[in-house]
Amino acid sequence: MGQKRTLQHNNNNNCSSSTSSNGTSNICGSAAASGYESIVDSGSTAAPTKVKAHGHSKKYSEQNALPEKKSVVVAYILWLVGGIFGLHHLYLHRDRHAFLWWCSLGGYMGIGWFSEIFLIPEYVRDANEDPQFLKVFIAKLHAYPRPPYSSKRFMGQVMFGYLFGQLFSSAVPQTLTAGIDFSWMHWFIPIFVSLGVWTVGNIGRECGIWWPCYVGSLVAYLARFYIYDETYSLLLSALVSALIFDGFSKEWRRTPPRRRGATERTVKLGAAICIYFAVWGSVVVFNGSITDEDGGEMPIYEALQNFLASAWWTDLKQALHDTYIYGQHHGWYETWREVFESMDVDGERNAYKVLGVGATASQADITAAYRKLSKENHPDKVKDEALREAAHQRFIEIQQAYNVLSKIKSSRRRKNNKYNEDAAIKL
Repeated sequence: MGQKRTLQHNNNNNCSSSTSSNGTSNICGSAAASGYESIVDSGSTAAPTKVKAHGHSKKYSEQNALPEKKSVVVAYILWLVGGIFGLHHLYLHRDRHAFLWWCSLGGYMGIGWFSEIFLIPEYVRDANEDPQFLKVFIAKLHAYPRPPYSSKRFMGQVMFGYLFGQLFSSAVPQTLTAGIDFSWMHWFIPIFVSLGVWTVGNIGRECGIWWPCYVGSLVAYLARFYIYDETYSLLLSALVSALIFDGFSKEWRRTPPRRRGATERTVKLGAAICIYFAVWGSVVVFNGSITDEDGGEMPIYEALQNFLASAWWTDLKQALHDTYIYGQHHGWYETWREVFESMDVDGERNAYKVLGVGATASQADITAAYRKLSKENHPDKVKDEALREAAHQRFIEIQQAYNVLSKIKSSRRRKNNKYNEDAAIKL
């Protein structure tokens, strides 16, 4: 039997009592506010114990249930095969961490991903709420009223604050779009800077509120009127926002993390990904450009408008509309069959065209056309070296067309013979 240790929360005197098989002692301080009402260490297993407060039994919510155990081996495999996209963080329910890794390809092109090679076991213990991990965490709560400074986390806040701010800045249309000046949207840049800082600050067992980050970022962003290089004004905004979070906002995450379901996690993460893609889409559409055949640059949104007004797009829309109407009247199976045949997947139609014969041509007609064209286009008959290569390609094309049609005709003959034999047997 292993030693059993229970840490209980006392609501009356802001203290916690620690009871073990060897005795009883009181623990006062920040651990009492941690929200970890019971930690049971019984050998290799752990189970929550019921706690009474003010004479009433507390009902355990979903967040107090023990999490599903995660595997270090699985986490390392996911880190190796999809770590730059945050796959291992998704497995460990570190959704914020996963999103940051996904949108920066592993923390600025894999730098953060590689630095985690020795941190995976600790991440797994955190996800499993391992009793030893929680003891160390509660010891930190006693030792530090607020989380101590971490250069790694601070640098991450500055980097992602700058990344998000720069991305949104690039998404604001730089010219008039549909006669509208969108330059006023630059005032939303501090929001994205502070969101980057706040997201990094809320990873793991630390947390903090958002609005102080935003206020710091907004005040620092006013330096853009004195620092005309946006690179430095964005960097200053991210730096001040991170300093405000580190000095005034951050605190310990004292309550056990709530176990969110797959649906809630998917909706929130999907919404963040959609916003990220929308910003990137604005970057490409409004501020991207392409080079035309004359060497000039054209904004992508103008090229898109021209494309939507082109005859090719008009014909495509009409073809899709006609296909939909045809499907409504003849059924979608027949429509798909017609579309599949028009795609000429087996190359039959193109082969008829190459040999110059019709679809009703017999095998004898196909062979005759093949022999005639082969003689006319044989490379040995072409004396000009410049034209011989083209004749060789034409000769190969004729051979391939003949092989395609011969194979199709042979396959159909076998099917017809088999059908006739089966019909004769039935008779």
